[in-house]
Amino acid sequence: MNVEVAYAKPEKQVIISLEMPKITTVEQAIEQSGILSIFSEINLIQNKIGIFGNFCGLKTVLREGDRVEIYRPLGIDPKIGRRERALLAKV
Repeated sequence: MNVEVAYAKPEKQVIISLEMPKITTVEQAIEQSGILSIFSEINLIQNKIGIFGNFCGLKTVLREGDRVEIYRPLGIDPKIGRRERALLAKV
């Protein structure tokens, strides 16, 4: 089955295509992709994981065509960021 593993930083985005056995978990696909050696800051206990924008666990079984996404922690709360931008726009 064909799946992808994706991770993005502001300066670098990577999507790795893989061919995996029919029964494969999110964790197995991440490990097989080698993305953990490309981005040493990824911590599978701390980083949230999803499939096409929907959060999931490492033991989730993948389906044909799924894209596993590893999410970075937010640098700032989105509500605070919008509030600060709105205040700057008024100046």
